[in-house]
Amino acid sequence: MLKGRPADDASMEAPTGDAGIYARESSYLDRYVQLGEAGDRIISLSFPSQPEDDVSEDHALLDRIDEYLQGVEDDFTDVTVGLTVPTDQRTVLEAVREIPYGEEATVAQVARMTPDLDDDDEDDLAQVRESLAANPVPLLIPDHRVRDGPSAAPPPVEQKLRAIEGL
Repeated sequence: MLKGRPADDASMEAPTGDAGIYARESSYLDRYVQLGEAGDRIISLSFPSQPEDDVSEDHALLDRIDEYLQGVEDDFTDVTVGLTVPTDQRTVLEAVREIPYGEEATVAQVARMTPDLDDDDEDDLAQVRESLAANPVPLLIPDHRVRDGPSAAPPPVEQKLRAIEGL
């Protein structure tokens, strides 16, 4: 069973339905958390050392991420993500999104979880790794839970996310 906030949580206002870039500094990560929103979807999440110009700090998802970084369990599965990646990468990332909070998987396990991939095929394993590295929304698609694969988050951020979840 996935834990976190239910999809009908009245306090959940992310995405807002607007387009924009939002960022807030995280003292725990020693960098910013920045997200991009288009319409009703989050299309990017990154961890820059400096945010882009003219960003707003006011976004409900940034509030939730702050809470998560302070140890509040949240799986973010109710957040609508807009994946602008090729279909083969989308399929892998959708499988990764199913890895529960506090649990981890291997690249081979992700291949088994992904339709039409074979965990004995080196090309399929490479596809999983490439998909993880290209993840436009790390944390929302928790590539930090794949212990032997790359993360789209910087290594220090990946390690702190793993530490929060006890991985």
